[in-house]
Amino acid sequence: MQLELDRHSHVSLPQQLVQQVVLAIRSGRLPPGASLPGTRSLAETLGVHRNTVIAAVEELEAQGWLQTHQGLPSRVTSSLPLSADVAVATPKTRLGFPVRPWPGASRAFEAVPKGVLDFSAGLPDPRLFDAAALARAYRRSLRQTKGQLLGFGHPAGDERLRRALASQLASRRGLAVTADDVLITRGSQLAMHLLALALTRPGDAIAVEAPGYPSYRDAFACLGVKVVPIPVDGEGLVVEQLSRPRALKAVLVTPHTQDPTTVTLSARRRLALLELARRRRFAVIELDTDFEFTFDGPPVLPLASQDTSGVVVYVGTLSKALAPGLRTGFVVAPPALRDTLLAVRGQVDRTGDAGLERALAQMVEDGEVQRHSLKARRVFLARRDLLVELLRRQLGDTLTFDVPRGGLGLWAHVDPALDVEAWAARALVAGVRFFPGRAFSPTRRRLPNLRLGFANLNETELVDAVRRLTRAR
Repeated sequence: MQLELDRHSHVSLPQQLVQQVVLAIRSGRLPPGASLPGTRSLAETLGVHRNTVIAAVEELEAQGWLQTHQGLPSRVTSSLPLSADVAVATPKTRLGFPVRPWPGASRAFEAVPKGVLDFSAGLPDPRLFDAAALARAYRRSLRQTKGQLLGFGHPAGDERLRRALASQLASRRGLAVTADDVLITRGSQLAMHLLALALTRPGDAIAVEAPGYPSYRDAFACLGVKVVPIPVDGEGLVVEQLSRPRALKAVLVTPHTQDPTTVTLSARRRLALLELARRRRFAVIELDTDFEFTFDGPPVLPLASQDTSGVVVYVGTLSKALAPGLRTGFVVAPPALRDTLLAVRGQVDRTGDAGLERALAQMVEDGEVQRHSLKARRVFLARRDLLVELLRRQLGDTLTFDVPRGGLGLWAHVDPALDVEAWAARALVAGVRFFPGRAFSPTRRRLPNLRLGFANLNETELVDAVRRLTRAR
């Protein structure tokens, strides 16, 4: 029996010995009934303390690989159900059970490699956020509560943050809500999963925007919910196509700044959607993540502010208003649905980050969040205008687009003579990433479009990114 121990490994010597003996048994080199050398002899051979060998033998016996009897050498258990197929398998090279495919393309939105300039995400620049202010608020929160925030909190989230958000939603977005109507979640993505569990069952159908943001619809698709694509035009979601006879549980819509096209749902379609939802009794899940980033004209009030029938579920986020890594979203829902969401949350996530939520509540109360939003809006407006200027000057013969009045991304039409997906691949090699239109299509259909997020790149990076984009064309 050949055994080798690596004294520089992070795995302890007894554990290494256990693993190698088990491998020898499973591979047939140590058959059932075979005896092992004595612990003293084996320790001398390996050059280790005898206690190391004794610890390994005791572990192997506890796991059932060895049988030991006083005065006799340890032997491989004779009743082990070994097979040739199992013997050659190792956890690192083979999975011993089937795993179902997971739908969706959300992983494509993960962080890019170092050195790659990222146009793909419509996210804010975390470098603008005052992390020191958050740290101070966090320390103050823990000190004032004597560490109680490190325990389990209420599944609806910190009451002070819910109260602060309710006040802002009432004053700025026209929602008649109180703290009891608000549920804090770990980002708007968790909100989508909670709603998928609360509202739907496998085989149900929901309508989604086409094109639309993939991660939100994937939250439903991964539960076996049928996704029904509804086209988007210059007035937003084509509500007329929802009137076709079909049983819908919900409609996912981004009416303020449609993701990715940036259009705003027109007034007549807003009224039509609310009336259709009331009559057909389906939920309207309104995602409003870009309200704070309206650059031209006043922001349009949410659908939820006009809902008198209890059909709108309103989802927002602080992650986009502040920094994406903070993972703090919220849901405003009718009481019966909110109760169901709390029950589901108890199974999925139990409770949120109470310390972070209290710190954010203090920042809202102190005006820090509002000041950051104003600063970020000015910075992102300048970045939008710079990107528009760069694209028109360097790629005007390739891209056509409307200047977005809000949101953190630009949706452009690509000259049909240029393969946008091949361009995306070449651009990534050149050190800049963007997503072609296919990434936003519910049917994965090729679209002659691309989305360029501008908020997370500063002015120097935007100039460099467009230069790389132009060269990769």
